[in-house]
Amino acid sequence: MHLRGRPCKVLSVYLVLLLAGCGVSRQPKEQVLGIAYVGPAVLRLRRDLTSKVPDGDTLRHGERVEIIGRRRIFVKVRTASGIRGWTQLRSLLSEQQMQELSRLAERAAAMPSHGAATVYEPLNVHTEPNRQAPTFHQIQPGEHVQLVARRLAPRVPYQNPTLLRQDRTTESRPAFSRNPDKHQGPPPPPAPKPPANWLELSRTPPEVLAARAARQAKSPAVDTWALVRLNNGRAGWVLARMLRMEIPDEVAQYSEGHAITSYFSVGQVRDGDQIKHNWLWTTLAPGDHPYDFDSFRYFVWNPRRHRYETAYIERNLKGYFPVSIHPVEVNLGRKQQVWPGFSVIVEEAGGVRYRKTYAYQVYLVRLIAKTPLSPAAQPPTP
Repeated sequence: MHLRGRPCKVLSVYLVLLLAGCGVSRQPKEQVLGIAYVGPAVLRLRRDLTSKVPDGDTLRHGERVEIIGRRRIFVKVRTASGIRGWTQLRSLLSEQQMQELSRLAERAAAMPSHGAATVYEPLNVHTEPNRQAPTFHQIQPGEHVQLVARRLAPRVPYQNPTLLRQDRTTESRPAFSRNPDKHQGPPPPPAPKPPANWLELSRTPPEVLAARAARQAKSPAVDTWALVRLNNGRAGWVLARMLRMEIPDEVAQYSEGHAITSYFSVGQVRDGDQIKHNWLWTTLAPGDHPYDFDSFRYFVWNPRRHRYETAYIERNLKGYFPVSIHPVEVNLGRKQQVWPGFSVIVEEAGGVRYRKTYAYQVYLVRLIAKTPLSPAAQPPTP
Protein backbone atom coordinates (compact mmCIF):
# COMPACT_ATOMS: atom_id res chain seq x y z
CA MET A 1 0.00 0.00 0.00
CA HIS A 2 2.84 2.36 0.77
CA LEU A 3 4.51 1.82 -2.63
CA ARG A 4 1.27 2.14 -4.51
CA GLY A 5 0.34 5.48 -2.84
CA ARG A 6 3.69 7.22 -3.38
CA PRO A 7 3.31 7.74 -7.18
CA CYS A 8 -0.11 9.27 -6.58
CA LYS A 9 1.35 11.80 -4.14
CA VAL A 10 4.11 12.75 -6.58
CA LEU A 11 1.54 13.18 -9.34
CA SER A 12 -0.62 15.37 -7.08
CA VAL A 13 2.31 17.65 -6.24
CA TYR A 14 3.19 17.93 -9.93
CA LEU A 15 -0.38 18.92 -10.83
CA VAL A 16 -0.44 21.56 -8.08
CA LEU A 17 2.80 23.12 -9.33
CA LEU A 18 1.57 23.00 -12.91
CA LEU A 19 -1.67 24.78 -12.02
CA ALA A 20 0.24 27.39 -9.99
CA GLY A 21 2.53 28.03 -12.90
CA CYS A 22 -0.40 28.46 -15.23
CA GLY A 23 -1.98 30.91 -12.83
CA VAL A 24 1.14 33.08 -12.74
CA SER A 25 1.49 33.10 -16.49
CA ARG A 26 -2.03 34.39 -16.88
CA GLN A 27 -1.21 37.63 -14.97
CA PRO A 28 -0.63 40.52 -17.41
CA LYS A 29 2.95 41.81 -17.49
CA GLU A 30 3.38 45.53 -16.79
CA GLN A 31 4.65 47.36 -19.85
CA VAL A 32 7.39 49.92 -19.29
CA LEU A 33 6.39 53.11 -21.13
CA GLY A 34 9.52 55.06 -20.28
CA ILE A 35 12.36 55.77 -17.85
CA ALA A 36 12.40 58.93 -15.74
CA TYR A 37 13.96 60.49 -12.65
CA VAL A 38 12.36 62.23 -9.69
CA GLY A 39 12.53 66.01 -10.11
CA PRO A 40 11.53 67.55 -6.74
CA ALA A 41 13.73 67.22 -3.69
CA VAL A 42 10.94 65.18 -2.07
CA LEU A 43 8.10 63.58 -4.05
CA ARG A 44 5.13 61.96 -2.33
CA LEU A 45 3.27 59.45 -4.51
CA ARG A 46 -0.47 58.77 -4.63
CA ARG A 47 -1.61 55.24 -3.94
CA ASP A 48 -4.25 55.57 -6.64
CA LEU A 49 -5.91 58.28 -8.69
CA THR A 50 -8.87 58.48 -6.31
CA SER A 51 -6.61 59.95 -3.62
CA LYS A 52 -7.25 63.66 -3.21
CA VAL A 53 -3.79 64.24 -1.71
CA PRO A 54 -0.50 62.33 -2.00
CA ASP A 55 -0.72 59.48 0.50
CA GLY A 56 1.84 56.97 -0.78
CA ASP A 57 5.56 56.41 -0.45
CA THR A 58 8.14 59.21 -0.61
CA LEU A 59 10.84 59.42 -3.29
CA ARG A 60 13.93 61.64 -3.47
CA HIS A 61 15.36 63.84 -6.20
CA GLY A 62 17.25 61.89 -8.86
CA GLU A 63 15.74 58.51 -8.00
CA ARG A 64 15.23 56.39 -11.12
CA VAL A 65 11.71 55.15 -11.84
CA GLU A 66 9.92 53.26 -14.60
CA ILE A 67 6.69 54.63 -16.04
CA ILE A 68 4.18 51.77 -16.23
CA GLY A 69 0.90 53.63 -16.75
CA ARG A 70 -0.62 56.95 -17.69
CA ARG A 71 -3.89 58.79 -17.17
CA ARG A 72 -3.85 62.26 -18.75
CA ILE A 73 -1.40 64.37 -16.69
CA PHE A 74 -0.69 61.53 -14.22
CA VAL A 75 1.66 58.61 -14.62
CA LYS A 76 2.12 55.44 -12.61
CA VAL A 77 5.73 54.78 -11.65
CA ARG A 78 7.67 51.85 -10.21
CA THR A 79 11.01 52.07 -8.40
CA ALA A 80 13.81 49.52 -8.38
CA SER A 81 12.61 48.31 -4.97
CA GLY A 82 9.09 47.71 -6.29
CA ILE A 83 7.39 50.82 -4.88
CA ARG A 84 4.43 51.87 -7.04
CA GLY A 85 2.33 55.00 -7.13
CA TRP A 86 0.94 57.87 -9.19
CA THR A 87 2.37 61.34 -9.72
CA GLN A 88 2.15 64.19 -12.22
CA LEU A 89 4.25 63.87 -15.36
CA ARG A 90 5.75 67.35 -14.85
CA SER A 91 7.36 66.13 -11.59
CA LEU A 92 9.67 63.80 -13.52
CA LEU A 93 12.87 64.49 -15.42
CA SER A 94 14.29 62.71 -18.44
CA GLU A 95 17.82 61.34 -18.55
CA GLN A 96 18.77 64.22 -20.85
CA GLN A 97 17.49 66.75 -18.32
CA MET A 98 19.47 65.10 -15.53
CA GLN A 99 22.63 65.35 -17.63
CA GLU A 100 21.93 69.00 -18.44
CA LEU A 101 21.40 69.71 -14.75
CA SER A 102 24.82 68.22 -13.96
CA ARG A 103 26.46 70.27 -16.72
CA LEU A 104 24.76 73.42 -15.38
CA ALA A 105 26.27 72.74 -11.94
CA GLU A 106 29.73 72.35 -13.54
CA ARG A 107 29.42 75.68 -15.37
CA ALA A 108 28.14 77.46 -12.26
CA ALA A 109 31.01 76.08 -10.17
CA ALA A 110 33.50 77.84 -12.47
CA MET A 111 31.66 81.17 -12.40
CA PRO A 112 32.49 83.90 -9.84
CA SER A 113 29.95 84.71 -7.16
CA HIS A 114 28.24 88.10 -7.29
CA GLY A 115 27.11 87.94 -3.68
CA ALA A 116 25.28 85.78 -1.20
CA ALA A 117 21.48 85.92 -1.19
CA THR A 118 18.59 84.52 0.82
CA VAL A 119 14.78 84.67 0.73
CA TYR A 120 11.91 85.92 2.85
CA GLU A 121 9.79 82.84 2.13
CA PRO A 122 10.45 79.41 0.54
CA LEU A 123 11.50 79.73 -3.10
CA ASN A 124 11.56 76.94 -5.69
CA VAL A 125 14.73 76.29 -7.69
CA HIS A 126 13.94 75.27 -11.28
CA THR A 127 15.92 73.21 -13.75
CA GLU A 128 15.39 75.87 -16.44
CA PRO A 129 14.42 79.58 -16.42
CA ASN A 130 10.71 78.85 -16.73
CA ARG A 131 7.98 79.04 -14.09
CA GLN A 132 6.59 75.64 -15.15
CA ALA A 133 9.96 73.84 -15.31
CA PRO A 134 10.53 71.06 -12.73
CA THR A 135 11.88 72.08 -9.33
CA PHE A 136 14.52 70.07 -7.46
CA HIS A 137 15.18 72.24 -4.40
CA GLN A 138 13.44 74.83 -2.25
CA ILE A 139 15.44 77.65 -0.68
CA GLN A 140 14.33 78.26 2.91
CA PRO A 141 14.49 81.60 4.77
CA GLY A 142 17.95 81.98 6.26
CA GLU A 143 19.53 79.63 3.73
CA HIS A 144 22.24 81.30 1.65
CA VAL A 145 22.96 80.77 -2.03
CA GLN A 146 25.52 82.34 -4.34
CA LEU A 147 24.24 84.42 -7.27
CA VAL A 148 26.41 83.78 -10.33
CA ALA A 149 24.39 84.98 -13.35
CA ARG A 150 21.15 86.60 -14.51
CA ARG A 151 19.03 86.05 -17.60
CA LEU A 152 15.90 87.52 -19.19
CA ALA A 153 13.55 84.79 -20.44
CA PRO A 154 10.13 85.01 -22.14
CA ARG A 155 7.15 83.76 -20.16
CA VAL A 156 6.10 80.87 -22.40
CA PRO A 157 4.58 77.42 -21.74
CA TYR A 158 7.16 74.87 -20.66
CA GLN A 159 7.91 72.14 -23.18
CA ASN A 160 8.98 69.01 -21.31
CA PRO A 161 10.89 66.45 -23.41
CA THR A 162 8.93 63.29 -24.15
CA LEU A 163 9.36 60.75 -21.35
CA LEU A 164 7.06 58.09 -22.78
CA ARG A 165 8.02 55.72 -25.54
CA GLN A 166 6.01 55.90 -28.74
CA ASP A 167 3.20 53.38 -28.84
CA ARG A 168 3.89 51.23 -31.92
CA THR A 169 0.86 49.04 -31.50
CA THR A 170 -1.53 51.67 -32.79
CA GLU A 171 -2.47 50.89 -36.35
CA SER A 172 -3.70 53.46 -38.80
CA ARG A 173 -7.31 53.19 -39.81
CA PRO A 174 -7.93 51.82 -43.29
CA ALA A 175 -8.83 54.43 -45.88
CA PHE A 176 -12.51 54.63 -46.75
CA SER A 177 -13.21 53.22 -50.19
CA ARG A 178 -16.39 53.61 -52.15
CA ASN A 179 -18.10 50.71 -53.79
CA PRO A 180 -18.39 51.57 -57.49
CA ASP A 181 -21.12 48.99 -57.93
CA LYS A 182 -23.32 50.58 -55.30
CA HIS A 183 -25.89 53.14 -56.48
CA GLN A 184 -24.53 56.63 -55.77
CA GLY A 185 -27.68 58.63 -56.49
CA PRO A 186 -28.04 61.60 -58.91
CA PRO A 187 -24.97 63.79 -59.62
CA PRO A 188 -24.59 66.96 -57.47
CA PRO A 189 -25.73 70.28 -58.93
CA PRO A 190 -23.06 72.68 -60.31
CA ALA A 191 -21.35 75.01 -57.83
CA PRO A 192 -22.72 78.58 -57.70
CA LYS A 193 -20.66 81.34 -59.31
CA PRO A 194 -18.81 83.80 -57.01
CA PRO A 195 -20.24 87.30 -56.67
CA ALA A 196 -18.87 90.04 -58.91
CA ASN A 197 -17.19 91.84 -55.96
CA TRP A 198 -15.63 88.72 -54.43
CA LEU A 199 -12.18 90.37 -54.34
CA GLU A 200 -13.51 93.26 -52.27
CA LEU A 201 -15.31 90.88 -49.93
CA SER A 202 -12.17 88.78 -49.37
CA ARG A 203 -10.08 91.74 -48.20
CA THR A 204 -9.40 91.99 -44.44
CA PRO A 205 -11.14 95.01 -42.85
CA PRO A 206 -8.73 97.81 -41.82
CA GLU A 207 -9.76 97.63 -38.17
CA VAL A 208 -8.87 93.92 -38.07
CA LEU A 209 -5.47 94.63 -39.62
CA ALA A 210 -4.82 97.38 -37.06
CA ALA A 211 -5.74 95.10 -34.15
CA ARG A 212 -3.51 92.33 -35.52
CA ALA A 213 -0.57 94.72 -35.89
CA ALA A 214 -1.06 95.97 -32.33
CA ARG A 215 -0.95 92.41 -31.00
CA GLN A 216 2.22 91.66 -32.92
CA ALA A 217 3.88 94.89 -31.77
CA LYS A 218 3.15 94.14 -28.13
CA SER A 219 6.23 92.61 -26.54
CA PRO A 220 5.70 89.24 -24.81
CA ALA A 221 5.83 89.01 -21.04
CA VAL A 222 9.29 88.22 -19.66
CA ASP A 223 10.84 87.26 -16.34
CA THR A 224 14.28 88.00 -14.93
CA TRP A 225 15.92 84.82 -13.63
CA ALA A 226 18.97 84.34 -11.46
CA LEU A 227 21.30 81.37 -11.66
CA VAL A 228 22.22 80.41 -8.10
CA ARG A 229 24.78 77.97 -6.72
CA LEU A 230 23.53 75.92 -3.77
CA ASN A 231 25.53 74.80 -0.77
CA ASN A 232 25.50 71.18 -2.02
CA GLY A 233 27.15 72.19 -5.30
CA ARG A 234 24.02 71.98 -7.43
CA ALA A 235 22.81 74.98 -9.46
CA GLY A 236 19.42 76.11 -10.72
CA TRP A 237 17.23 79.03 -11.69
CA VAL A 238 15.06 81.21 -9.44
CA LEU A 239 13.03 84.36 -10.00
CA ALA A 240 15.53 87.15 -9.37
CA ARG A 241 13.02 89.50 -7.76
CA MET A 242 12.42 86.95 -4.96
CA LEU A 243 16.05 87.04 -3.76
CA ARG A 244 17.35 89.33 -1.02
CA MET A 245 21.04 90.17 -1.32
CA GLU A 246 22.79 89.80 2.05
CA ILE A 247 24.52 93.17 2.11
CA PRO A 248 24.19 95.02 5.47
CA ASP A 249 21.07 97.13 5.85
CA GLU A 250 23.14 100.23 6.66
CA VAL A 251 24.41 100.02 3.06
CA ALA A 252 21.27 98.64 1.39
CA GLN A 253 19.30 101.69 2.52
CA TYR A 254 21.04 103.72 -0.21
CA SER A 255 19.67 101.60 -3.08
CA GLU A 256 16.99 104.25 -3.80
CA GLY A 257 14.36 101.63 -4.60
CA HIS A 258 16.57 99.85 -7.14
CA ALA A 259 17.41 96.16 -6.99
CA ILE A 260 20.92 95.25 -5.82
CA THR A 261 22.21 92.79 -8.41
CA SER A 262 25.73 92.25 -7.02
CA TYR A 263 27.93 93.38 -4.15
CA PHE A 264 31.54 92.91 -3.04
CA SER A 265 33.57 93.72 0.05
CA VAL A 266 36.58 95.74 -1.20
CA GLY A 267 38.38 96.63 2.02
CA GLN A 268 38.11 97.00 5.77
CA VAL A 269 38.18 100.02 8.08
CA ARG A 270 38.59 99.98 11.86
CA ASP A 271 36.23 102.26 13.76
CA GLY A 272 36.97 101.93 17.46
CA ASP A 273 36.38 98.29 18.37
CA GLN A 274 34.36 97.63 15.18
CA ILE A 275 35.48 96.49 11.75
CA LYS A 276 33.56 98.03 8.84
CA HIS A 277 33.76 97.03 5.19
CA ASN A 278 34.00 99.19 2.11
CA TRP A 279 31.61 98.02 -0.62
CA LEU A 280 31.19 97.96 -4.36
CA TRP A 281 27.72 97.19 -5.68
CA THR A 282 25.64 97.24 -8.85
CA THR A 283 21.95 98.12 -8.98
CA LEU A 284 19.15 97.98 -11.52
CA ALA A 285 15.98 100.06 -11.87
CA PRO A 286 12.63 98.30 -11.32
CA GLY A 287 11.42 96.21 -14.24
CA ASP A 288 12.84 93.54 -16.50
CA HIS A 289 15.86 94.68 -18.52
CA PRO A 290 18.14 92.88 -21.00
CA TYR A 291 21.23 93.91 -19.00
CA ASP A 292 22.42 93.14 -15.46
CA PHE A 293 22.84 96.63 -13.96
CA ASP A 294 22.44 100.30 -14.84
CA SER A 295 24.54 101.79 -12.05
CA PHE A 296 27.49 100.91 -9.82
CA ARG A 297 28.68 102.63 -6.65
CA TYR A 298 31.74 102.45 -4.42
CA PHE A 299 31.09 103.05 -0.69
CA VAL A 300 33.66 104.02 1.93
CA TRP A 301 33.17 103.97 5.69
CA ASN A 302 34.10 107.30 7.31
CA PRO A 303 35.40 106.51 10.82
CA ARG A 304 35.20 110.14 11.93
CA ARG A 305 31.54 110.56 10.99
CA HIS A 306 30.67 106.88 11.61
CA ARG A 307 28.75 106.48 8.38
CA TYR A 308 29.02 105.27 4.80
CA GLU A 309 29.82 107.79 2.08
CA THR A 310 29.81 107.47 -1.71
CA ALA A 311 33.33 107.70 -3.09
CA TYR A 312 32.39 107.01 -6.72
CA ILE A 313 29.22 106.37 -8.73
CA GLU A 314 28.21 105.94 -12.38
CA ARG A 315 24.60 105.89 -13.59
CA ASN A 316 22.62 105.36 -16.81
CA LEU A 317 24.65 102.34 -17.88
CA LYS A 318 23.98 99.09 -19.66
CA GLY A 319 26.19 96.79 -17.62
CA TYR A 320 26.76 93.05 -17.86
CA PHE A 321 28.22 90.38 -15.62
CA PRO A 322 30.77 89.39 -14.60
CA VAL A 323 32.01 92.14 -12.29
CA SER A 324 35.59 91.36 -11.26
CA ILE A 325 37.60 92.42 -8.19
CA HIS A 326 41.37 92.32 -8.78
CA PRO A 327 44.59 94.31 -8.26
CA VAL A 328 45.52 96.90 -10.90
CA GLU A 329 48.91 98.32 -11.91
CA VAL A 330 48.96 102.14 -11.77
CA ASN A 331 51.65 104.35 -13.29
CA LEU A 332 52.48 107.37 -11.13
CA GLY A 333 55.02 109.35 -13.10
CA ARG A 334 58.03 107.07 -13.33
CA LYS A 335 56.81 104.85 -10.55
CA GLN A 336 54.51 101.86 -10.88
CA GLN A 337 52.30 100.75 -8.04
CA VAL A 338 49.70 98.05 -7.50
CA TRP A 339 46.34 99.33 -6.27
CA PRO A 340 43.14 97.43 -5.50
CA GLY A 341 40.67 97.67 -8.35
CA PHE A 342 37.72 96.24 -10.22
CA SER A 343 36.40 95.80 -13.77
CA VAL A 344 32.90 96.15 -15.21
CA ILE A 345 31.51 95.46 -18.68
CA VAL A 346 29.33 98.20 -20.17
CA GLU A 347 27.66 98.67 -23.53
CA GLU A 348 27.98 102.07 -25.20
CA ALA A 349 26.69 103.68 -28.40
CA GLY A 350 26.57 101.34 -31.37
CA GLY A 351 26.15 98.25 -29.21
CA VAL A 352 29.90 97.94 -28.55
CA ARG A 353 30.84 96.50 -25.16
CA TYR A 354 33.88 97.65 -23.24
CA ARG A 355 35.69 96.31 -20.21
CA LYS A 356 36.42 99.30 -17.97
CA THR A 357 39.06 98.85 -15.30
CA TYR A 358 39.25 101.10 -12.23
CA ALA A 359 41.79 101.44 -9.43
CA TYR A 360 41.07 103.07 -6.09
CA GLN A 361 42.72 104.30 -2.92
CA VAL A 362 40.07 105.10 -0.30
CA TYR A 363 38.26 108.13 -1.86
CA LEU A 364 40.45 108.31 -4.98
CA VAL A 365 39.10 106.31 -7.96
CA ARG A 366 40.79 106.25 -11.38
CA LEU A 367 39.75 104.80 -14.72
CA ILE A 368 42.86 102.87 -15.81
CA ALA A 369 41.79 101.09 -19.00
CA LYS A 370 38.88 100.85 -21.43
CA THR A 371 39.15 97.83 -23.72
CA PRO A 372 36.59 96.93 -26.43
CA LEU A 373 35.32 93.35 -26.31
CA SER A 374 34.91 91.35 -29.48
CA PRO A 375 31.81 89.10 -29.73
CA ALA A 376 34.05 86.06 -29.18
CA ALA A 377 35.46 87.56 -25.95
CA GLN A 378 32.06 88.37 -24.46
CA PRO A 379 30.97 86.10 -21.59
CA PRO A 380 28.73 83.25 -22.84
CA THR A 381 25.10 83.08 -21.78
CA PRO A 382 24.74 80.49 -18.99
